[in-house]
Amino acid sequence: MRAVVFERFGEPAEVREVPDPAPAEHGVVVRVEATGLCRSDWHGWMGHDPDITLPHVPGHELAGVVESVGARVTGWRPGDRVTVPFICACGSCADCTAGDQQVCAHQTQPGFTHWGSFAQYVALDHADVNLVALPDELSYGTAASLGCRFATAFRAVVAQGRVAAGEWVAVHGCGGVGLSAVMIAAASGARVVAVDVSPQALDLARKFGAAQCVDASRTEDTAAAIRDLTGGGAHLSLDALGSPVTCAASVNSLRRRGRHIQVGLLPSETGTTPVPMARAVALELELLGSHGMAAHAYPRMLELVRAGVLRPDLLVTSTIPLDAAPESLAALGTAPGSGVTVIEPWS
Repeated sequence: MRAVVFERFGEPAEVREVPDPAPAEHGVVVRVEATGLCRSDWHGWMGHDPDITLPHVPGHELAGVVESVGARVTGWRPGDRVTVPFICACGSCADCTAGDQQVCAHQTQPGFTHWGSFAQYVALDHADVNLVALPDELSYGTAASLGCRFATAFRAVVAQGRVAAGEWVAVHGCGGVGLSAVMIAAASGARVVAVDVSPQALDLARKFGAAQCVDASRTEDTAAAIRDLTGGGAHLSLDALGSPVTCAASVNSLRRRGRHIQVGLLPSETGTTPVPMARAVALELELLGSHGMAAHAYPRMLELVRAGVLRPDLLVTSTIPLDAAPESLAALGTAPGSGVTVIEPWS
């Protein structure tokens, strides 16, 4: 098969011929029809993920067709249209038994723990636990955006964030995750303040329901701006980018007893990130992480998509062939772009 491969962290990847994958006994191989280009892939390429072994094929947001199945798989067969969370759970540990597959102690992640979906085929583990059937009317490109960014935002806003109609929700960073969060929060009846440095990203945020926008390139203190716009601070705030600046701004933008959700990854040389904990104590803030969404939680989200309440298709702003993926992956470090870029490995 053809795949995007890199031999060293931070150095140019290339498209080359590599061996086709084979399914594990509990897994499947999926023919990849579409795969999202995500900032998490860039973090992996830069060497920020300890699970990656070189040489490596990135890619973790995908949709496609089951090509082959392992001997122990019972629920899927070749030809099934599927997507998958970026976290593939084992299905049998204590976390999985409790329904918390998104924090499975024995999870695998395509594009991180093993070769991913920037390829024509990808192997996925524990298929009966992790695969999600795609509605016929959902395109592969739209479905590919669900596996990481949209599903992650859905759980962050709805489950972890407990969004309620009429609340103020601040979203710091309007890339794929952030724009998804804007759309989901607005569809839930919340009033959204979107924050970004890109006028194009803020224009998309308005399109997807943001009531207010803050241009961080022109605003010295975005947290203070949000507190002013919301009459005291957001009830719920998400750091959808993942940086010390946006993390602190999210916490500082909250009103009393507000809720901060950390969604964006926060790599640092020391492994820790300063957080304004004094404010968290004084205002009794909740600080929570959110890490993907289990396959069993997809039906609620998919029903809202089928009903037209949520429109993840509108988030896909660019479609590229596999040959363009290496350059686009490298560009995420300096120009993350607006919306979601989808790679079509067979085009």
